[in-house]
Amino acid sequence: MIKLLSLSAVFLAGTAAPLPAQKASSSASAHSDEAFFDSNKSMGIFTGHVKVTDPRFNLQSDKLTVFISKGENQGLEKAIAEGNVGVVRDRPDPNGGPPTHAVGRSDTATYTASNGDVELKGTPRVMQGENTHIATSPDTVMLINQDGQLTTHGPSRTEIRQQPKDDQEGGKADGKGETKPDGKPKGEHKGKGKPEHKASPTAKE
Repeated sequence: MIKLLSLSAVFLAGTAAPLPAQKASSSASAHSDEAFFDSNKSMGIFTGHVKVTDPRFNLQSDKLTVFISKGENQGLEKAIAEGNVGVVRDRPDPNGGPPTHAVGRSDTATYTASNGDVELKGTPRVMQGENTHIATSPDTVMLINQDGQLTTHGPSRTEIRQQPKDDQEGGKADGKGETKPDGKPKGEHKGKGKPEHKASPTAKE
């Protein structure tokens, strides 16, 4: 994998640059319209339709600034996303089931590699499963940790949606379906009885 600091100064349209990973087993890549790298400041700036794919999270924004740690073990230290930010992070199921997706939206998002936290600012909102957590103040800050757990600092509200119970609806539908067929056969037996009474006078003649 090519290290960020070894890349040339500017990438033109269609840039796809790898980001240094904290571990050898993980890798991240950033796609954008343009990118600028400053090796002296150990930083890079991505602009235009930015998309980041990382084992720890997926992110999209208008602009992304990454800071690289200095020294022998170079790696991503911090990343700041700005403008139409969208962050997706999975929360593992402790019972071994499918993970829960945590989708965060905000004006800015800051990822800190040392603890794995993603901080959302600028009227953030986070959707986890059927629940939506919405900031009611522009000063509210939401934090999604590396396990997908959400912590909110400031005024907010939570919208909880409950899906209808399919079992109860199915039982009602079955009940209605049973009464209709039972009524039809009864009507048919009555109809068959009428022709038999008409036939009896002809037999006497």
